[in-house]
Amino acid sequence: MLALLKDEPGADVVERALGREAVMSTVNWAEVLAKLAEEGKESEVTAEDLVNSGVLGEGLSLHPLDEAQAVEIARLRPATRSAGLSLADRACLALASSLDLPALTADRAWGDLELGTRVELIR
Repeated sequence: MLALLKDEPGADVVERALGREAVMSTVNWAEVLAKLAEEGKESEVTAEDLVNSGVLGEGLSLHPLDEAQAVEIARLRPATRSAGLSLADRACLALASSLDLPALTADRAWGDLELGTRVELIR
């Protein structure tokens, strides 16, 4: 997967994050697998490939959401609705906020929001 990312805009930002042990919510992981499934990729094979390549588990750890993060996701809904942020987008922001980490995104609309969570655009 990293080999595919190298040619994409923002790949260097993603690669640096993975080198620092990036985190992703399980909600966002489900979204990634769903998008790949739409392209005909098998979820189990994708996950296995990422574990075997060292991306998942070493460079990227998955975090389940807890009750406080669920409350934060709901709190963010009114503030992000006009920008069109999805539940998964808000899950990313809630996890980043709870871990005091920047949220990485390609969605420029996030950068315009004043949410108190650092946002880093990857392209």
